[in-house]
Amino acid sequence: MTVPGARPPELPDLVRAQDRMSFIYLEKCRIHRDANAITATDERGVMHIPAAALGALLLGPGTVVTQQAMVLMAESGSTVVWVGEEGVRYYAHGRSLAHSSRLLEAQAQLMTNQSSRLRVAREMYAMRFPGEDTSGLTMQQLRGREGARIRRAYREHSRRTGIPWARRDYEVEDFAASDPVNQALSAANTSLYGVVHSVIVALGCSPGLGFVHTGHVRSFVYDIADLYKAELTIPLAFDLAVEDPLDIAAAARRALRDRFHGGALLERCVRDIRHLLLPDEPEDGAGSAPDENVVYLWDGSRRTVAGGASYGEEL
Repeated sequence: MTVPGARPPELPDLVRAQDRMSFIYLEKCRIHRDANAITATDERGVMHIPAAALGALLLGPGTVVTQQAMVLMAESGSTVVWVGEEGVRYYAHGRSLAHSSRLLEAQAQLMTNQSSRLRVAREMYAMRFPGEDTSGLTMQQLRGREGARIRRAYREHSRRTGIPWARRDYEVEDFAASDPVNQALSAANTSLYGVVHSVIVALGCSPGLGFVHTGHVRSFVYDIADLYKAELTIPLAFDLAVEDPLDIAAAARRALRDRFHGGALLERCVRDIRHLLLPDEPEDGAGSAPDENVVYLWDGSRRTVAGGASYGEEL
């Protein structure tokens, strides 16, 4: 019997992960398929995007996507992520770009062992404290250093801008009750979480398996986002408080969107996650293994055997 529909391409036919465009953001258009290209149509015309060369397609407000477009993205091993305006909020995602569960398994293995979890947490803090030795510090000592570092950052930007600073304070039920800096921080951090979340799910990792944060479905999101707050959202919040825009939350989202423009943060986020979870693997080798789409069977301990075979004679 003939199986209906086009046959999905074989893995060797696809563009390797490191050779793809990192992402494309689309909004206010209709997304369809023309042969092996994704098409985006709006009042200006039609744009063709080679699906097999695309890492992630970010769908913003006003996008309408067809079934055939989604089929092509899935066949091409490309991720589809539904996001807010200019990609600053994460809502949902399709399949991961990775066929392999290598990063997810590494994350789970590292997180569920106390020694390796502490080692990753130390490395996360070391990435925030360049030049400092964190190898012998406990979690309590690491938290103390991080707290002192963030308080110092607040004081420095308060002096730089002349904006008074007391403490981090926000009301979940009453956003307007906070001062302008805290309002800008809350809005900017929410946008940062969305971007980081979209990267994590695109890589096939679990947003909930954190190393420093725990007990929440976005624990790993908060872990990774904390790597960037001191250089991104904190100075941005004080700068906006000086400008005193009419809607500081919207201004924070737009300003952070502009800083994300070009994809530099996405690429950095990918590198940082891979460095933390697979520190011994070369960066340019991630996602390009020829057997990436092969399913194995666990054989006990760390051994595996090939799937798709009958092992009845071994009984």
